[in-house]
Formats: sequence, C-alpha cells, structure tokens
Amino acid sequence: MFTPMKVIDIDFGKGPLHPDRLDGYDTAYALLRVFGTPIGIEKLPLTNGHYDPQKLRKAILEKHAHRIIRTLVAERLKKPLDHLLTPEALFSPQEPNDSPAVSMKVTIAVCTRDRAADLDLCLGSLCRLDYPDLEVIVVDNAPATEATARLVAGRYPSVRYVREPRPGLDWARNRAIIEAQGEIIAFTDDDVVVDPHWVSALINVFAENPAAMAVTGLVLPYELETEAQWLFELYGGFNRGFDPKWVHLGKGSLKSAVKLHGGTGKFGTGANMAFRRELFERIGYFDPALDVGTATNGGGDLEMFFRVIREGYGLVYDPGAIVWHRHRREYGRLLAQLESWGTGFAAYLARCAIAYPREVGSWAKLGIWWLWWLLRRFAVVSAKPTLIPKELILQEIRGLFTGFTRYARARRKASGILRRFGTQHQGSLPKNEPSRNPQATGPKIPSTYSSPAAVRSIDLAELLQPLKGLDSYNRVRLHVTWQGRPIGNVTIRDISGTIGTDRLRREIANSMALDMFSSDQLIDKGVLWSEIVNTFFRHCLSDATMATVEKACRTRLPSDIPVSVVVSTLDRPLDLRRCLTYLSRQQTHRKVEIIVVDNNPASGMTPPVVAEFPMVVLTSETRRGLSYARNRGICASHGKIIAVTDDDAIMPEDWIENIVAPFVQKNVMIVTGNVLPAELETPAQVYFELYGGLGRGFMRMEADRDWFDGFSWKAVQTWRLGATACAAFRSDIFGHPAIGLLNEALGPGTPTGVGEDTYLFYKVLKEGYRIVYEPAAYVWHRHRRSMKALRRQIYNYSKGHVAYHLTTLFQDGDLRALSRLFYELPRYHASRIKDYLRGRLDYPVSLAFLELVGNMAGPWALWRSRKRVKRLGSTYPDTRPASHPTE
Repeated sequence: MFTPMKVIDIDFGKGPLHPDRLDGYDTAYALLRVFGTPIGIEKLPLTNGHYDPQKLRKAILEKHAHRIIRTLVAERLKKPLDHLLTPEALFSPQEPNDSPAVSMKVTIAVCTRDRAADLDLCLGSLCRLDYPDLEVIVVDNAPATEATARLVAGRYPSVRYVREPRPGLDWARNRAIIEAQGEIIAFTDDDVVVDPHWVSALINVFAENPAAMAVTGLVLPYELETEAQWLFELYGGFNRGFDPKWVHLGKGSLKSAVKLHGGTGKFGTGANMAFRRELFERIGYFDPALDVGTATNGGGDLEMFFRVIREGYGLVYDPGAIVWHRHRREYGRLLAQLESWGTGFAAYLARCAIAYPREVGSWAKLGIWWLWWLLRRFAVVSAKPTLIPKELILQEIRGLFTGFTRYARARRKASGILRRFGTQHQGSLPKNEPSRNPQATGPKIPSTYSSPAAVRSIDLAELLQPLKGLDSYNRVRLHVTWQGRPIGNVTIRDISGTIGTDRLRREIANSMALDMFSSDQLIDKGVLWSEIVNTFFRHCLSDATMATVEKACRTRLPSDIPVSVVVSTLDRPLDLRRCLTYLSRQQTHRKVEIIVVDNNPASGMTPPVVAEFPMVVLTSETRRGLSYARNRGICASHGKIIAVTDDDAIMPEDWIENIVAPFVQKNVMIVTGNVLPAELETPAQVYFELYGGLGRGFMRMEADRDWFDGFSWKAVQTWRLGATACAAFRSDIFGHPAIGLLNEALGPGTPTGVGEDTYLFYKVLKEGYRIVYEPAAYVWHRHRRSMKALRRQIYNYSKGHVAYHLTTLFQDGDLRALSRLFYELPRYHASRIKDYLRGRLDYPVSLAFLELVGNMAGPWALWRSRKRVKRLGSTYPDTRPASHPTE
C-alpha cells in the first residue's frame, strides 16, 4: 500500500542541520548532499513529522559513508595538503565555490506544447538560477491554444518566446538551436524544476573538459504523491546514479561504440542535457523523426548521445547538475509512458542501423539483448511478489515490438512536414549519414586495458593543475605522492587530451581516499571509517538539534488511543490466572480492554478464572486452533491497537506502553517484542532455548518493503521479526483486503503446528507497511517442562515452517520459497549431520532428527489443515473496518 512521500534535500555541507517538520507524511525521500555534491538517496521514516537522526546516521554508515568520505576528500584536495588528513581536519565548514571556472553564455531551451501550468513552475525555477549570463527560450511546438504565449508574455518578459509550427519535440529542439545565441545550449522539459546551481554545474564540466561536447545530469522526482509516481521510480526512473561518467572513445576506429555504449540511456535523458553549440554544425541536428510528437514517441535524446560518442567526441554524466522531474501522476499515463519507452528505443535502434549500416549486426544484438533483459526482468517479477506490476514490463515489451517499423513511418512524415513548410531553417534538416569528425583523424588509439598509457606524477602537497598533452593516449597512470612520499597509483581511462582538476580530485579520492590519512590513523581502516562518519555528524547536527529531534521521535503514542489485549487459552487455568494478574497491573493512562478467548468452552475451566478479574471480557471459540481463537478475539475487540500474548506469559508493568510506542510512526502496522524464558529448570526448557527459543535479541529492528525485497532469491525470513507471544497490531490491517485475519490453516492446534504469525508478517510487509521489533517490550514465557511436550512442539514448529513457505508459494506466487525448501533446509540438515559425526553437536540428535521428520511432514500437514478449514469454515472480520490502514 503506497503512502505519499515527501521529497526533501539535505545538504551536509551547509553547517548544522535544522530538520523541518514534515507533518502529514510517513516517509521522507531524501537527496543527501555534501557541499552540493549528491551522494545518494535515503528513505527516512518520519515520527511526528521528524526523521530520526540516529536512523540517518545508521543509514549513512551502512550505505553512503564511502561517497561521503570520497566527497570530503575531493573537497579537501581543492587546496594543497599541508599535512596528512585526520577525521577532524577533513571536515571543512566552508561553503562550496559554486562559481564556474569560466564564463560562457548559456541558452536554456524549454520545448513545450499546451502545458502552461507545468511550464509556469519550470520557468519560475529557471528565474532562480545562480548563473549570470543566461538566455531562456520557450519553443512552443504546434500549440492548440495561446495559453503558453500569454503565460510567457504576462509573467516572464525576459524569456524569449518562439513558435515552432512543425509538430514534434525534435523539430522544437532544432528550432531552439537555430534561435540560440549561447555558446552552450542546455535543454530541459516543461515538467521539470531545475536546481539553482544546475547551469553552474554544467558549465564547470564544460570548462574542465575541453573535449566534452555533451553533458548530462541527475534527474530526481519532484514529488512522490501518487502510486504511479513511486512505481516510475521503482521501475528505474531517470536517476542514473551518483558517480560521474566520462566517455571519450578517442580518435580513429570507433567500432566498439555500439558494444560499449549503444545503450545510451545510462547517460541520462533529454530533460537534463547540454551541448556545445558548435557540435551541431559538425554532426547534425536532432532527428525530427524521433521523440515525442511523432510515431516513434522517443529516442531523440538517445540517438544524439550515441552520435556524440560515435563521432569521437566526449560525453560526461555529472550528477552534480540536478533537475527535479514531475512524474506522471496517473497510472494510465505511466503505462503509456513505458510503452513509449519501448517504442522510442526500438526506433532509436532502427535509426542507428540505417545511419551506421556496417554495424547493423551489433544493433541487432543490442535489440535482442534488450528484449532478453526485459523478459528476464518479467520472470524475476513473476517469481516473487514485487511492487512493480508485471503490466509495466509488458507495456515496454509491447512498445519494443511495435517500434521497429515506426521509424520509417515517422521519417516519411518528417519529409512531408519539410515539404509542407519549405526549406526554412535548413539547419534543422535531419541527417541519416554519420558526419566526418575532423578531430577523429590521426593514429588509432585502442581503449583496451593493454593499450599504451601515459605515466604522470602528482604531489598533493602542491596545488593540483590540469594534466595536458595526453592527445595520443586513452588512459593515464598517475603516481600520487605527498611531499615526495609515495601514497598510491590511480589509473584514469577515457581521457581526451586534458584532464581537469575536478576530475583529478574525484579520481584520486575515489581510488585512495583513506590512503591520505596520517599513519597512526591507518592501523584499522574500519575504525577510521566510523570515526570519519561520527566526526561528520558532529559537525552536521548540533547537540541541541539532535536532542530536540530525538525528543520528538521518542514521543509516546497519544493516550486517547485505546488498546485491546487478546489472550487465547486452552484449559490452563493456573497459567491464565498468572497472566491476567500481571496484565491487571499495567501502568497506563489509556483505555485498555482485555479479552480472553476460551478455546475449549466445554471444559468449563476458564470462566471461573476470568470471573476473578471483573475488567476482563470472556468470549469463546469452539473450533480448536490458536488462529481461530485469536481471530475471534480480534473480531471482538474495539481498540485501535490490538496486543496479543500467550496465557503462559507474564509481563512487566510498562509492557503495554512499550509495545504500542512504535505506533507513533503511522506506517508501522505490527510491533513485536522480546520473549525471555521465565525459567530454565528442566532439560526441555534448556533445549528449547538452544533450538532458538522465542526471543530475537536485544537490538531494535525495523523491516519494511525494502527489507522484504532485499531477499533477492532467498525466502523472506519473517521468523526473525519475533513471535505473537509478544506482539501488537494496528487493528485496521485485519480489514485490509490483501492482509485480513490470521491464516486459520496455520498455527498451534492445527495439523501444521505454527506459521500463522510469520505469514501475517509476510502479508503486511508485502503490502509495503513496516514492522518493528522492539526489545524494550518484553514478556517472560514459561517453556514446556517435559521432553515429551518439547518433542511435540519442535515437531510442530518444523511442520509449520514448511507449511508457511508452501503458503507463500501457492497463495502469493513467491518462488523464493523453493530455495528455502530445496536448498537452505537440506543444507541445514546436512550441516547438522556433519556436526553430529564430528562430535560437535551439543543439541540432542533425536531432536535434530525430529526437525527433519517434521519438515518432511509439512506438505501433508498443510493439505490436512486446509481441508480442516474447509470443513470448519473461516472467520471473517465482520467487526473490523474493511478499509486500508491509512489513519
């Protein structure tokens, strides 16, 4: 179930952070930057409108620390190193210098057609750019109304309006080239909001890389308010990563261009691209038979990127040049967009096969590979539940098959448009033949690893200078020293005569960031790594800010939210009395309802115990099984939160408050807690703890859809999330059409034995919600005292484990269950046998054998249990609201 995410921008280079409240959202989709340099994306759960700095710190350490350290080192290399680095000296609080190295006149072209509302937002962001020498052109492409002209004239008088009557995005782009006065021409779309430093970042790349004729940048979502927008990001979106890419195949033979870089979509998209104006006079303009507004629906940007590379010029992808794209909000428009992706890519292949006939075989191979990749992706999506609908992939495949013939049709139509409008703007005529790049003559420079390499030296104690005179080489071997002392080597590939200082800093930092620290820091690089991140956070988050935000994140669930506690019992009056005694001592100001479900009312053993506790409600369920009993209690409850525990468990006085506390996060649907042994007096109780017990340790854990999907081929290990001897649920999930009540074919009292709780966890995660394991919420559980009872319990657990995986396989189509059943479990039992033969097994071999027998009995037990449910009937959540848990 998708809930809107707030897209935010966190820059750690601008002094201490002061996180804003983000009320109304459960999750923040955060771009993380250091001194303006993007280093990654992080999804941050929100509590009371705040993200938890400790969770951000953990995410940084686990996922983004390498880029942060490399970025900080690269930033430090802007000046000579007067001493080797330390974590404290590494962090520099100074603002980055966003001024370009040189000044070039820039023309920004926005091609649009009848989308005045989107265009208004785009032009507003262009007015906030920090670059001085700008020209902005709006090319109105075959408009049906005068709305765009009125908008530009009325609100943006400094923007030049140009009407292009020939329909098609590439006609509009070519008209912009004709009209442009800038040395650099940057293109963006009308549904884009640009970063204030966008043009400055582009110009820095052009200035640092004289051979670069094209630069692309990072495209991120402007908003994630609808499921369609989030699905587009999950599908791939426009984000091409946070590592720069330099491509320059050199002079001479370029036959490897298709094999290496035929899939030019990896370099970016037309929503964020810029070119030197002179390029178009050398290799031609955009092909008007491609892209939006034609039968091909796309491919114009991809074809231009390839033409730049194939003609021997440089192309750079720099994630520092950022724009924010407004994705399609409606699912139907998303389907159409993905179909156009397939159509446009196929048309791009067809166009390139015609333009480069000697390489037609390579283009055919690329098309086959792309189809295979889509089919493989479809198979992966079909093999396990994913958030990406298979329909999206099928739409792209459909577009791929229909697109191959569309280029010829679009080409004929473009010729007709040209005849209709005459030969005005000759520069926009398309070319079907590669031009001859005057710079691509001379000796051939192979780009293989065995090709000749230039050797240069650089000392970090001196100010970095560009490396020049590399025209005869495609790569350079760089010896890095500090005050004459060798530090390391760096190999830089895809060079183009000159390597600018920005690229030098990045390449050195990427290859040897930790090698620049003083020797006493290098004893343990793992310790150094953590120390750098901790120092980094001390600078970014002041103690006052940290305390304020952490206090907000620790806020308790409001006391006006009522809680129901469900205790199921089966003829254990002594245990039940102890459990209810401890429940009656709970220290809480909220309304608490305690419901006892008698799973054997015929015995008459439970009502006398319940009568001793006037505040306890008694209900009964004649159908045997813990799932039946708990479902009856859930349906009888009235609380917004429903906690469950066993009759043989006791709990501390703050248990209720601790188990409900994580529900302050709106997207948390289940909370589990630790289950500790109340006694270890008998061998059976000791062996049960050796088996694994019910506790899951003392470290807090959170699981969500990302965690669910993180098991790429292994089964989802929901048993790591705790047990329902100590758990609580947001009551609305039981009315969710894709979740519902506990599966009554699973669990104690049924032939399967267990699995009802892990399968409920599975369904909740599958729907995109969050589960928290909170060890501060704990109970003491009295394990089975006799070996007979323990053997029965372990046998049931082993049956239920297999039954759970078979349920995810048959009911959810999750093929990951097969790896657990036919690889992981056999391997586990084989290791047990090996340990026994070597005398290393402390666990009784009879119990280990019982686990094996129970696993083998799982399929039969599930079949019997399902027949039993058909005979006895299922419970339906009549009293639960049949709505999604969005409150």
